[in-house]
This record gives sequence, C-alpha cells and structure tokens, in this order.
Amino acid sequence: RLVESGGGLVQPGGSLRLSCVASVVVDAYAIGWFRQAPGKERELVSCISRRGTGMHFLEDVKGRFTIARDNTKNTTYLQMDSLKPEDTGLYSCAAGQSPYGRCDPSPDDYGAWGPGTQVIVSS
Repeated sequence: RLVESGGGLVQPGGSLRLSCVASVVVDAYAIGWFRQAPGKERELVSCISRRGTGMHFLEDVKGRFTIARDNTKNTTYLQMDSLKPEDTGLYSCAAGQSPYGRCDPSPDDYGAWGPGTQVIVSS
C-alpha cells in the first residue's frame, strides 16, 4: 500500500513537493506518479526505476518537475516547480509491475495504488 501527501492549493508559478510512502519494501519496483484531472483520463506524469537510474517525464512537465526516491525510507518524491493551472488534478503513486523494475507507460502496468493527494493550481 502506498500513501501520498503534500498536495494543496498553490498559486501559478508556485511549488509543491509530493511524497509517496510505502508500507512495505519497494526497492524492487519502479514508482510512478500519475494525475487525473476532472473529466480526463489518468496520465503518467513521472516515473523512476527501482534503482533511480531511469526516469520518465510527461513532456509538459519536463524542466519543471523532478523525481527522486530514497529506498532506505521506502519513499518517492515528486518536486513540482513553476506550477500551472493545467497541473491541477488528483496525484497518485503506484508501484510498477515490471520484474525488471523499469518504468512502463500505462496505468495498467501499475498496482498498489495510493488514494491520491489533490493538487490545485489557481490564483
């Protein structure tokens, strides 16, 4: 089970740092951050491979978001800077199902979803 925190209301241009904490050891799995805006499908925002050597970012967040993990704490972080109103959504983390600990693009390739943390970017 994964649990997210760190969401909230922030003005455009602001920053938030999301955390994803696992109740079990997850160092064998990639961790993905997804977001779902109202009326839209869930999309992969960023992912980090099990050892942190591989990362993926949605094109729209490249240069603004960074991802990191601390396997000693079973925690993955998503640092979000220069936030835009279109970044608004429910952000969830999930563990990748790949046996190689790599990032995969589809939500169907992930499990152990957390309940999510709401991010609202608005003035």
